[in-house]
Amino acid sequence: MTLPTTGPAFYFPSIEKRYGRPINEWIDLIRSSDLTKHKQLVDWLKAEYGVGHGHATALVGYTLAGHTSWQPTDRDPS
Repeated sequence: MTLPTTGPAFYFPSIEKRYGRPINEWIDLIRSSDLTKHKQLVDWLKAEYGVGHGHATALVGYTLAGHTSWQPTDRDPS
């Protein structure tokens, strides 16, 4: 039995659909930024890429937690 996705990754399918970029591209973008603080990165994603606050928070939180990639197999099948 597959457990449902929780935490920031719960938003990843909708982020990919809405903004047209794979999650790993967002992670790489965040990791390549000179910014290091959560709020700075969230504000940057919102201003530069038009990402909504909740989605930006999920992406930044996941990345700053040390994740370097997200596996598409982690997606909720619905």
